[in-house]
Amino acid sequence: MNRRPAALIAAAVLGAVVLVTGCSDESKPVSFDSPGAQSASPKAGSKAPQTPQDKNASEVSAKTLLPTGPKAEFTTQNTLEDGTKIGVTTLHGKKSGFTGKVWVWAPKQYFDPKYAQSGFPVLIALPGGNGYPKNYWMGTDLKLQSSITEWSKEGKSVPFVVVMPVLNPDAKYYYDGSDIPGHPKMGTWMTEDVPDFVKANFRTFKSRDGWAFMGSSSGGFVGLKSVLKRPDQFRAVIASGPDTVPDSPLWAGHEAEKQANNPEKLAQALIDSNGPEVDLAFQIGTKEGGMANLKGFIDRYGKGPVKTHLQVIQGGKHNAHTYIKGMGDGTMQWISQHLMAPIPSP
Repeated sequence: MNRRPAALIAAAVLGAVVLVTGCSDESKPVSFDSPGAQSASPKAGSKAPQTPQDKNASEVSAKTLLPTGPKAEFTTQNTLEDGTKIGVTTLHGKKSGFTGKVWVWAPKQYFDPKYAQSGFPVLIALPGGNGYPKNYWMGTDLKLQSSITEWSKEGKSVPFVVVMPVLNPDAKYYYDGSDIPGHPKMGTWMTEDVPDFVKANFRTFKSRDGWAFMGSSSGGFVGLKSVLKRPDQFRAVIASGPDTVPDSPLWAGHEAEKQANNPEKLAQALIDSNGPEVDLAFQIGTKEGGMANLKGFIDRYGKGPVKTHLQVIQGGKHNAHTYIKGMGDGTMQWISQHLMAPIPSP
């Protein structure tokens, strides 16, 4: 079911909003460095930990991946009320060959000294519509980042580092977050270049349990497909109002490659191989289409290692504001229960 034209309209409206969203620090350099984090690894030849503090440090070190570099240069896109920044940089994807913008935000806990040695879970947030040249989650109008701040205070969410790459290489086609033959390798960009970039610049977790996607409409499809295709790397997704099959016109003549990027085929393959386990959270509003298709997907593939959660948003429409509400109503808490949280020092 192709529901992307509606998503494109929503994205165009939201894009108009984020273009006028700004701050006094816009375009100024911003750093996501956290003092003290580079001392997390124990020194070679040191004795086995004896105290609870030493054991905690050892546990954190074993789970945390410190920034590998090289460090990217970020400029400020927006500033939240709590002073945290949404930064932006241009990423030259070494594996895909694609170059595009990536926006990032780190929660206040990331800079708290008691978490200075710990990794943080990563949420790759994808927009609906074409998702080019902007990713509308980088604006402050939708309140994704400020909502995560509040939810984490309430125990409804882990404090994510939020990463917002462009979804497509142009505004003409949907590329389904895939390596469509003869076109930019957007699958490699999304599942390899973007994570490599995050690991280069932020304290993350070594385990896939620290990695998730969130997306609406066409972005929900890409997040869903990416988790099912790379369950070795990603644990979970929040897919809001998504298609469940690829439908880019660029797949013409490449049926085998298309099916290799079909969430339905990928989910069945995961069931047949008995894992690894993935957690798929779906959201849909009562005033948008696609309910029967989404419930059908869950009925057919929500078994074995494929764990599912459905959030039906009363009065909700096919737009990002609806999906933020759904996340606050329960989806974010469900997905956070399956992901790693930062570990404080004693």
